[in-house]
Parts: sequence; structure tokens; C-alpha cells
Amino acid sequence: MARLNVNGKAVEVDAEPDTPLLWVIREQLGLTGTKYGCGVAQCGACTVHIDGAPVRTCIRPLSSVKPEQKIVTIEGLSPNANHPVQAAWLELDVPQCGYCQSGQMMAAAALLKNTPKPTDAQIVSAMSNICRCGTYNRIKAAIKLAAKKSA
Repeated sequence: MARLNVNGKAVEVDAEPDTPLLWVIREQLGLTGTKYGCGVAQCGACTVHIDGAPVRTCIRPLSSVKPEQKIVTIEGLSPNANHPVQAAWLELDVPQCGYCQSGQMMAAAALLKNTPKPTDAQIVSAMSNICRCGTYNRIKAAIKLAAKKSA
């Protein structure tokens, strides 16, 4: 049994220590907003926050997460899906297929927490997630809008 703090709740899960955190989140906890994309931490679809930092969970073993660390998934980003990033994504209709967007939003929220008014270069540098549909211009615009909404 492993103890985790996920979206502000203490939970216990029964999984092997080397199980990727992604599968614990999706299959054990039923939080399916975090997606499987590549399995090698390249695409970012599996991004969550651990203690506020964006982390790709497809390669992160369960055993590497301590009980006191705070994991936040897209479901826990805000109680009513009204985080400035989520609101900007909706307002600008960012997603096409939408598959990567929860990871994109988690990366964007972490960026804005650390850099409230990012430059284009800072956005490009921080947003290393891959979008097959190519919505990068809308993602950048949404990050800028979210920065304004957060101010």
C-alpha cells in the first residue's frame, strides 16, 4: 500500500512500487483527465503537478512519490474548472481533438504560477508538450489571456 495526497485528499493505493504514477492516477483513482500519450515523457499528455511543479507521470514510479507531496491533476486544478488557464482555454476554444490539453493546461498553470507575465520566449521554453493538432498559437494566446485574468 502506498499513501498519496491527490487533489487535497489522502488516498491509499495498492500497486507495485515501480508502477508508473500515471496508471495509479488513472486506473486506481479513476482520474482519467491525465492521459497516456507516449510512455517516454516526451509528449506531456500525462502532466500533473507535484508540489506545484509540472511532472510527466508516465515514467515516474509510484515509489518516488512521498506521502507528504501534493499531487494535483487536471481534476484538482480548480473546484469548478474556473482556473484562469481553464477559462482562457474555453474562451479561445483552444482544443481541436483535446487529447493533450489537460497536460497542456497543467504545464501552463505551472508556468503562470512561477512567471505571472511570461514573454513569448518563456512560453515557448516552458511549453514543451506536444500537440498533434498543432494548436500552439491558440495555446500561446490562451496563456497570455490567462496571465491577464490572473492579474
